[in-house]
Amino acid sequence: MSDATIFALSSGAPPAGIGVIRISGALAADALRHLSSRPLPPPRTASLRMLSDAVEGPLDRALVLWMPGPTTVTGEDLVELHCHGGRAVIAAVESALSRMSGLRRAEAGEFTRRAFANGRMDLNAVEGLADLLAAETQSQRRAALMMAEGHFSRRIARWREALLQISAMAEAALDFSDEDDVPDAAIGDRIADGIATLKNEAGQALGAPFAERLRDGVRVVLAGPPNAGKSTLLNALVGRDAAIVSDIAGTTRDRIEVPAAIGGIAFLLTDTAGLRSDSGDAIEAIGIARARAALEAADIILWLGEADDLPREDAILISAQRDRRSSDGPGLNLSAVTGEGMDRLIGQLLDRASHLLPGPGDVALHARQRQGVGQLLHHLSAAVREPDLLVFAEELRLARGAIDALTGQAGTEDMLDRLFGSFCIGK
Repeated sequence: MSDATIFALSSGAPPAGIGVIRISGALAADALRHLSSRPLPPPRTASLRMLSDAVEGPLDRALVLWMPGPTTVTGEDLVELHCHGGRAVIAAVESALSRMSGLRRAEAGEFTRRAFANGRMDLNAVEGLADLLAAETQSQRRAALMMAEGHFSRRIARWREALLQISAMAEAALDFSDEDDVPDAAIGDRIADGIATLKNEAGQALGAPFAERLRDGVRVVLAGPPNAGKSTLLNALVGRDAAIVSDIAGTTRDRIEVPAAIGGIAFLLTDTAGLRSDSGDAIEAIGIARARAALEAADIILWLGEADDLPREDAILISAQRDRRSSDGPGLNLSAVTGEGMDRLIGQLLDRASHLLPGPGDVALHARQRQGVGQLLHHLSAAVREPDLLVFAEELRLARGAIDALTGQAGTEDMLDRLFGSFCIGK
């Protein structure tokens, strides 16, 4: 990572009421002295200063904050300039900073990357912050905040401490097994109990909801025979004409995926081609194959067909087009045209989704985190089965490596480049 002092606008794009320009690095204090032509204000105390530059002259009257490292968000000396948020003001201040030797504009995610490199955040908190910046629903916000605030990281820290104690006992048993100064005659039982506890906690963590489901939405697939009312129902659920509706059988020939926020939860609704076995149209046959693939990947299925043909036991059976029928059918009767029964359907969707998403105080794990916890569990299980103390100790070392990968202390450089590159410049 470059030693250059970096700067960027860390608030919203101008024009705005206030524009916050952040400066991080060894020359942050010099930059503030240069702009204000005065000594540094007291640390972490807002001070009103006139900012000026030899080229531009007066720039703006701003509140400035001086925060010496390492107890800052980046772990470095940090300055914040709270300027007026007009485009000309922001451009003038940034231009003045760019003319200073040793300063440059920050790259995407560079402030957060420095916080990670300087130990102010671990990888899990970084991923939580990325999710928080992208959150569009309340459930996404709550789960991302739990991760960004370090709830999962603190759990991992407890695992690491416990694993270090187990490893120390294993080394003692290995080094002094023929001596009289083994720390505890029941050391084997203590090691076994410690590993059993860790395995149980890691197994519970693997049962946590998927963060991908939070980010991309709970996958709801609408399926059934042609002309069952799938497209009309999808349009009613998302509140707009996302799918073409027609009385002609086979109008929907491919999957149509529409994201929607319902009740503060992100859903990904998929309209599919009508399922039938007698299609002679090659294109429609491809659409039917894709519909069946969507059913296999669905979190929730809305089945608008015969009860005997339910594709899965947990599918929600719907008798749609209630406005066209004189009597009720099996399952949930509704009309997407008149709105009859729609509240009950939405209630069922929200109830199903609540069991797929993290509840209050829970965290949701990304694929990388699930993989890391799975590797930890694998090595702990292998250690339990291993009678050879040398191999046992090696499995514990590999388990510690899995924990280091979880926190970003090992083997994550390529992933870090992708992750931080997804951040905005000011982060």
